Amino acid sequence: MSNDINIRNKRASFDYEFLEEYNAGIILTGTEIKSVRDRKASLVDSYCYFDKGELWVKGIHIAEYRLGTYYNHEEKRERKLLLTRKELRKLERNVKETGLTIIPVKMFITDKGWAKLRIALAKGKKEYDKRETLKLKDAKRDMDRVRKF
Repeated sequence: MSNDINIRNKRASFDYEFLEEYNAGIILTGTEIKSVRDRKASLVDSYCYFDKGELWVKGIHIAEYRLGTYYNHEEKRERKLLLTRKELRKLERNVKETGLTIIPVKMFITDKGWAKLRIALAKGKKEYDKRETLKLKDAKRDMDRVRKF
């Protein structure tokens, strides 16, 4: 079985500065995991929040499974994330600080077939930080072009 499923949130690195990253398990139904394996998921505009000490992710779009019947899932439902109690307490404490949030960065399938979600404790970038990031990317691209010749 090929584990090249790698669904990324490309916008996240542009809008946020990552402070810490964690790999979290995600609870999916049968048709959801089949859609993820077909690469029919999107992490754009998704975020994580705490509810009664549990971490939930909202806004992940997983398309309906094409061969699913009336047992198919809702496309944008809230899904529970699985982390250790110690990690949950640490994240909840950090989120209460101003300006910090938890965002999904990447969804992937492990060698054992489990769906995992890489989440990041992040701080929002200001407009001038975004411009600086674009300048660095352009400079790196120009350097790579010069090295090829």
